[in-house]
Amino acid sequence: MVTPVHTAQTDPIDALLSAHGLRRPATARRVLGWFLAHPDTSYTHAQLQAALQGAGPDGSATLDRVTLYRLIDRLTQVSLLLCRVDANRVRRYQAMPASVKAMPHFECQTCHRDSPLTGALQGNALDLEAAAHNALQTLQSLGYQGLSLDLAVRG
Repeated sequence: MVTPVHTAQTDPIDALLSAHGLRRPATARRVLGWFLAHPDTSYTHAQLQAALQGAGPDGSATLDRVTLYRLIDRLTQVSLLLCRVDANRVRRYQAMPASVKAMPHFECQTCHRDSPLTGALQGNALDLEAAAHNALQTLQSLGYQGLSLDLAVRG
């Protein structure tokens, strides 16, 4: 049986990395693949490192924390990941769909669980999207680049 060869054209993760000007080492594919497989979950650096422990193709690959920090930073800079800073100043990362300008979410201040509000705000989604688009467009006209909008409700 012939095994298909995955190239940047057939592998969506490779295609995403290439489209954003990033190299495609196994670690980048692994990290981005994890986020894409868990789109509604946000992770701290430590949570992501623990989740990826032994999750490599061979079941044993470990990512060192500095490599993971740099990779997360690069993925965030090109808007493949959304970085949020919670009330305790802890950074949390989540996959960022290309079509989304704003990702509303609720953060519980007791347990720090992050819950997306996209479905809950479905009736107002167009208003929220228009407001996000206007805010980003205004900031871009002032010369700001690489923008994203984070709408957080905390309680």
